[in-house]
Amino acid sequence: VQFVESGGGLVQPGGSLRLSCAASGIAFTISTMGWFRQAPGKQRELVASITGAGTTNYADSVKGRFTISRDNAKNTVYLQMNSLKPEDTAVYYCHTARGFLDYWGQGTQVTVSS
Repeated sequence: VQFVESGGGLVQPGGSLRLSCAASGIAFTISTMGWFRQAPGKQRELVASITGAGTTNYADSVKGRFTISRDNAKNTVYLQMNSLKPEDTAVYYCHTARGFLDYWGQGTQVTVSS
């Protein structure tokens, strides 16, 4: 299983970013994909997830601002982040699970600062 993440960076408060995660080595179309984040000194937390059927789930802190989507033809999951806040600053990780095994991307840094 391999994930290639991209799209992080530095953005001002109120700005937008789109993260991408290209997956290989998994049955992508039936896999639930998620985005997690970890800020310094904090535990990793779920940001959003999407099932193979397209059902989505969001953390309360990002509802109405972030949108998770997937392109099964490209084996890619996206996280569109709008109205970014300084508290969204973290390393963002792509994730899936197979049975009892968790698979993670390498992480991409998102920094929201003026």
